[in-house]
Amino acid sequence: MMLELMAAASGSFDVETATRAYLDTLEGPAREQSDAYFEGGYWLIPLGTLVSVLIDWIFLRFRIAHAFRRLGERLSKRLWIVTWVTAALYTVVGFVMALPWSIYTGFFREKQYGLLDQSFGAWFAESLTGFAISLVMMPLVIVAIYALIRRAPKNWWLWATGVLGIFLMVAMVLGPVFISPLFNDYDEMEQGPLRDKIVDIAGKYDIPADHIYVFDQSKQHKRISANVSGLGPTIRISLNDNLLERTSEPEILAVMGHEMGHYKLRHIWVNFGVIMLLLALGLFITSRAAPWLISRYGGRWGVRDLADPASLPVLAICIAVFFFFATPVTNTLIRVNESQADAFGLEAAREPDGFAKVAMRLSEYRKIEPGALEEALFFDHPSGATRVRMAMQWKQDNVENPQVVVPEQGYLDAE
Repeated sequence: MMLELMAAASGSFDVETATRAYLDTLEGPAREQSDAYFEGGYWLIPLGTLVSVLIDWIFLRFRIAHAFRRLGERLSKRLWIVTWVTAALYTVVGFVMALPWSIYTGFFREKQYGLLDQSFGAWFAESLTGFAISLVMMPLVIVAIYALIRRAPKNWWLWATGVLGIFLMVAMVLGPVFISPLFNDYDEMEQGPLRDKIVDIAGKYDIPADHIYVFDQSKQHKRISANVSGLGPTIRISLNDNLLERTSEPEILAVMGHEMGHYKLRHIWVNFGVIMLLLALGLFITSRAAPWLISRYGGRWGVRDLADPASLPVLAICIAVFFFFATPVTNTLIRVNESQADAFGLEAAREPDGFAKVAMRLSEYRKIEPGALEEALFFDHPSGATRVRMAMQWKQDNVENPQVVVPEQGYLDAE
């Protein structure tokens, strides 16, 4: 349990002094490891895109996608079946080709920094589960997109955005009920004083809190987490068991206030709208770039035209490159939403020091104090320093006779 020492209370409360009292508790090897892990992730963004593009280039250069389409044509004359066969084989072989990269980034690197508790077998079993879901969904999406390309060759990108929006909405509705339970067990939070306080906070803002779920993420890692998921009848707030077991009541209430902010501020719909706009732009650019690439290199690749399912790697390359360059934009949009939820959570839970402690705990896998440009480009959440400073500013503005809290050194190591 973390002990707190109150600073000598002469003089006025200073936001920067209170902020530094928290930030300075992360120092030495712990800060170096946190910085190294997160900064290493900067390179994973371009390298991940490069791996994706390289795999798709191999599909084209060695006419593998062409062979998949030829096999589909031998099996059936129906265009949708040919497309489905091509897409299914592309999904399977692409998963296998990307496996070394996935194992490094998802298993070995996480183990290296002590952020994964699973054995390789358990981790790989979950990877196979995710792959199985993709193998069901991806060919269906691709069949729909190629049907639109054939029927509306000039504005297929616009119709495809709508179709992808429908698929996404279905996934958002069904995800909490059918997909998430494939990876974790979800149970109703036990009745008790803590749940009562969470329900009371929700009640102040007319937020439904009939169902609050706890999931067993400790079997995978020690990270604290909570989320708002679902859509319509399946929308829910969930928190992982690490949050309950590793943090104090003020921290839990601060996190739940944040998640309620996402619900109350309708961030699910905001994010959905942003995703749709980005998809529309990405598909529009693809609708212009892909035909040019095919006209120039299609003969070498065995790709007839854009409506040919063998063009799938071409579309994938265009989309991957687009979303790589859009990364700072998507990060900023998400970060703005997170900051809004932070502000809501501080007002709802009224636990500024609990919020600051949680922000510091997230330093296990997020750099705590980046530069301004660094945060703008690479952070999809406000940095720990930004969040602690926001909490201390709220404390100064809303707490009578606020005091600087100096956390005991080493409290971040507590389980």
